[in-house]
Formats: sequence, C-alpha cells, structure tokens
Amino acid sequence: QVQSVESGGGSVQAGGSLRLSCAASGYIFSIYCMGWFRQGPGKEREEVAIIGRDGSTRYGDSVKGRFTISRDNAKNTLYLQMNSLKAEDTAMYYCAADTRLRPYCSGVTADFGFWGQGTQVTVSS
Repeated sequence: QVQSVESGGGSVQAGGSLRLSCAASGYIFSIYCMGWFRQGPGKEREEVAIIGRDGSTRYGDSVKGRFTISRDNAKNTLYLQMNSLKAEDTAMYYCAADTRLRPYCSGVTADFGFWGQGTQVTVSS
C-alpha cells in the first residue's frame, strides 16, 4: 500500500523554526523526485521545494534562503527544515512524488502523486 505520512507541523511564532518529515512506504522512495507543497486557506496548492533523485533542489521564491529540503533514502524519509517562519507560511503542508519517473523533476503539481494527509503549520505574528 502506497503511503506518505507527514509529521512535524505545529504552531509557532514568527521567526521560529519547524522541521517537517514525510515517511514513505509502499514505493521505492529513492527513485522518485520528491516535493513539498502547501495549501493555505482559500489558496491553491503551491510548490514549496523539490528534490531530485540526485539530491538537486529547487525552491519556491517565497521560501528561498529560509527553507531546506533534504532526503534520507535509507530511511525512506523526506524532510523540510523551515527557518525564519512568517505568518504567510501558514498552510497545510504535503509531500508527494513525481510519478512520471523522468530524469528531471516536473514543475507541474498535477504530475505528483502518493499524497499524504498533510501536516498543519500555523505561524502567528
């Protein structure tokens, strides 16, 4: 059974930090490009950060320099270290895999699957 389980969310004050984790099971984690996405109240789901099979990374403009995506293939786990959090980072955060299995990571959210239930991040100003 394919499963992605996010954890690590919570409520923090602006300027604080959180580390999200995504535990993957039921699929060969190491061969997939993985990503973190978020959806705030009344907003569309947006890409936050992507990491390729080779460890290459890509970030959304709003999180560059503050967030760091990483992966541990031995543990089938994806991480998102979030520093200098802002109120506008408040959202449900999801992890997902680029199911196309191409050499490069997609920039299209619809190409991602194996979505988890998400973990809520709330930042108070």
